[in-house]
Amino acid sequence: MNNFTALLLEENNDKVSSQIKELTIKDLPEGDVLVRVEYSDVNYKDGMVVKGIGGLVRNYPHVPGIDFAGIVEQSTHSRYKAGDKVVLTGWRVGENHWGGFSQMARVNGDWLVPLPENLTTKQAMAIGTAGVTSMLCIMALESHGINPDGGPILVTGAAGGVGSVAVAILAQLGYSVSASTGRAELHEYLTSLGASSIISRDTLSEPTKRPLEKENWGGAIDTVGSTTLARLLTQIKYGGSVASCGLAAGPKLETTVIPFLLRGINLLGIDSVMQPFENRVLAWDRVAKDLPISKLDKMVEVISLSDISAVAPQILSGQVRGRIVVDLKDN
Repeated sequence: MNNFTALLLEENNDKVSSQIKELTIKDLPEGDVLVRVEYSDVNYKDGMVVKGIGGLVRNYPHVPGIDFAGIVEQSTHSRYKAGDKVVLTGWRVGENHWGGFSQMARVNGDWLVPLPENLTTKQAMAIGTAGVTSMLCIMALESHGINPDGGPILVTGAAGGVGSVAVAILAQLGYSVSASTGRAELHEYLTSLGASSIISRDTLSEPTKRPLEKENWGGAIDTVGSTTLARLLTQIKYGGSVASCGLAAGPKLETTVIPFLLRGINLLGIDSVMQPFENRVLAWDRVAKDLPISKLDKMVEVISLSDISAVAPQILSGQVRGRIVVDLKDN
């Protein structure tokens, strides 16, 4: 496939526009592995890049897409050969380097991970950065002694990609999962993923005047940040932990040290972008084993390359449920 299609972003007078264009292999950036992309996905960061928000892309023209899964076409990297199935998430691909909204991608082989044997490329992109982040959160909680006997786990922003995967995996592992959302129409969806209770987003979005509230949660995965995270910290049980992986409500955190001093809680920062290869393989193996495929199927909407520009503002405004997978095979 010397000619292929991609979503190309261009900038003119500080305004970013997108269109589907036919490119050639020569147009791709340098790298030691060429991949025929079968599926990508749409994440919050992709929405920002496509809409030109946040200054994430410095050089145009640019192909976005922070994740992709596909088959190696050519490789000079020692770990991969033609025909291998691979996954990529993170490493600033889709920001600093051309990404997965393209039928072909050329990248540094060190950024790739072998596709787990029990997953298809479509399933891998239904998981994507969101699923890997969810598993990294769970692994961090486990490493700090959190287990199903320690009380319910709260997941904020539960109807989004990270939250949906987290709810499904935690329930499969035997946790009692409380899902926080502001979208009443998605209560049944979250229950079907394994949530044992639904918490209104409003109960956590208002600031508290007390440094400690009732101990409600053995641990939590927070995708929201800001006031929600600050309120959540006051409700964690003694010795509990919160894995923080998002800032949908904003980056500012106003809190006190009292929950840390009097209850010995932990706030765990989770990054999925620059994780080393070994951690990525472990996270992929865990999510492939612990995430029920039947629940994964409930999260997924499949779109084409031409649909991405319309989906981008929806994901930025919190109107997307679960995971958006992009089929690149037939574009």
